[in-house]
Amino acid sequence: MDAAPPEGERPDERLRRWRMVLGEDGAEGTGRALTGRDAAMDGALTALYDGGKKPGGSGGAERSAGLGASAPSVARWLGDIRTYFPAPVVQVMQRDAIDRLGLSALLLEPEMLEAVEPDVHLVGTLLSLGKAMPETTRETARAVVRKVVDDLERRLATRTRATLTGALDRSARAARPRHRDIDWNRTIRANLKNYVSLPGREGGESGEDHEGAGTVIPERLVGYGRTDRSVKKDVILCVDQSGSMAASVVHAAVFGAVLASMRALATRLVVFDTAVVDLTDQLDDPVDVLFGTQLGGGTDINRALAYCQSRITRPADTVVVLISDLHEGGIRDGMVRRAAAMKASGVRFVTLLALSDEGTPSYDREHAAALAALGVPAFACTPDLFPEVMAAAIGGRPLPIPDAGP
Repeated sequence: MDAAPPEGERPDERLRRWRMVLGEDGAEGTGRALTGRDAAMDGALTALYDGGKKPGGSGGAERSAGLGASAPSVARWLGDIRTYFPAPVVQVMQRDAIDRLGLSALLLEPEMLEAVEPDVHLVGTLLSLGKAMPETTRETARAVVRKVVDDLERRLATRTRATLTGALDRSARAARPRHRDIDWNRTIRANLKNYVSLPGREGGESGEDHEGAGTVIPERLVGYGRTDRSVKKDVILCVDQSGSMAASVVHAAVFGAVLASMRALATRLVVFDTAVVDLTDQLDDPVDVLFGTQLGGGTDINRALAYCQSRITRPADTVVVLISDLHEGGIRDGMVRRAAAMKASGVRFVTLLALSDEGTPSYDREHAAALAALGVPAFACTPDLFPEVMAAAIGGRPLPIPDAGP
């Protein structure tokens, strides 16, 4: 028995929705023909999802035509889906078109890039094309990447700076602050257990003794270290640039630029595959950082950690963030030994399996378990959670590991 339609929904509207869901093969079963805008939307969906036909149909009459992946037809299809669907749906369809129909090569043409809806996944695809991108396309590609990076910075930068500034201030509290550096509100709260009542003066109007006001004896003073321009913490972001980590590389570049803009942090960005590249000098512009990466290739985590270890001068004040799915192509046990050595020296070591909104990727569970045994849990982190993770690492607090569910 069919389920009753939602209250207020007309039967013909219900049939229309089922027809859109079922596609062309569902036309006979629903008895509903599509016209106008509905037919155009159906054509755009069919071109992508019905048997691997190439995008380019513009309406129901052309849906089943094999148009091939020519730049003009795909560009027209990209324009159609931007007309008929909201941006998040457009981004999903673009990603599917690139994956299902092998359209990456067409992104090397400027007119194609101008037609797409920019998002993190598109940036990853462009970066993976790397040196294959001709000069005529490179400036257009930079403009696409710039738009995505600027959007991410607007969304993430302010909260990141505020969260980490608070963590740095707390980490700078002095055990015996100077008088002018005492935080009296925190000092009073910390010493409330030391409250004592003082005797009042004798001989009031009634001739009785009166209990006077109490006082807090400040056995422990709480304050902040004197504000200065010195670097309080060193942060090393060590990022796997293998092809599966594309979205993480994009977010790491943006966060690296934000952290580098904070005077109290000395931030280093290291990317690696089988080679190690230090991109710290480019952190003032995350777009330059991204075009300095080379997505794809193998993975040598041990070599990358060896490089990071060689750059540590203040272990107790250093946070190392390894962003990798832990699929090691180098010395397998060496990676864990280096992580253990850094942790033993006082470094706060954090492992993120991903830095993206995509959830936990495929990862090397054996290496994740080995790191967990060292007290270094490995987990996927969303961009929104990253500031809290960094604040906890800087402050020496337990990391806010998301619940992985049952």
